[in-house]
Amino acid sequence: MQVLIVGAGSVGSSIAFELLGHGHRVTILDEKPEAIGRSDLRGATWLIGDACELSVLRQAEPETADVIVAATGDDKTNLVVSLLARSEFGVPRTVGRVNNPKNEWLFDDAWGVDVAVSTPRLMTALVEEAVEVGDVVRLLDLQAGGATLIEYTVPTDHAFIGSTVESVEWPAETTLVAILRDGIPVTPTGDDVLEGEDELFLITTPAGEQDLRSLFNAEQAQEEPVVQDQDLVAEEPGLDETAHGQEL
Repeated sequence: MQVLIVGAGSVGSSIAFELLGHGHRVTILDEKPEAIGRSDLRGATWLIGDACELSVLRQAEPETADVIVAATGDDKTNLVVSLLARSEFGVPRTVGRVNNPKNEWLFDDAWGVDVAVSTPRLMTALVEEAVEVGDVVRLLDLQAGGATLIEYTVPTDHAFIGSTVESVEWPAETTLVAILRDGIPVTPTGDDVLEGEDELFLITTPAGEQDLRSLFNAEQAQEEPVVQDQDLVAEEPGLDETAHGQEL
């Protein structure tokens, strides 16, 4: 795969390092010449210049790239690069780094962004995913089509336990894409039985996300005992006996 990375800071360099290690072809475009000396990215092709300048971006031959990653520390630059990549060069896939979560709403298809990656948002999601068992956690927004990657960890007392995947009435426009069980990813089939502490990964729409929250919460509520009602039932005989004794 041919990848063009704009921005050779810590994020861009880390992405390039991983991609090179996986055998991909990587071109890095950065406006600071000293970026080459700071990195140890052997095998990458380097270009120096302002990626927002169409003539500079053209030198990187973005039309040959399968993916462009706009990974600079400036949201305006990342948006402009994504828009140029899509509108001028027809790059099939763009990934944009969101530095300020307040700008996240801009990183959509209108600006040529397929996938927006917000580091603060992602770190928050990972923290929630690690500690919030029984809660729907949004891991990633896929701007193309408005899809969202959702994670849900099944509580050990959930009503879903023992159910097969096909027996669950998943919301429309929702697909269960993976189950992480004991640290091992499992490709789900209709016959797979859900277990406690399974981590479910689902692709859905914003409307589907709300339906998932309702589905999981409704099933969880069915398993919770109604303590207040039980107390009332236990107290009622005593009240009757007291009243009867007074009558006597």
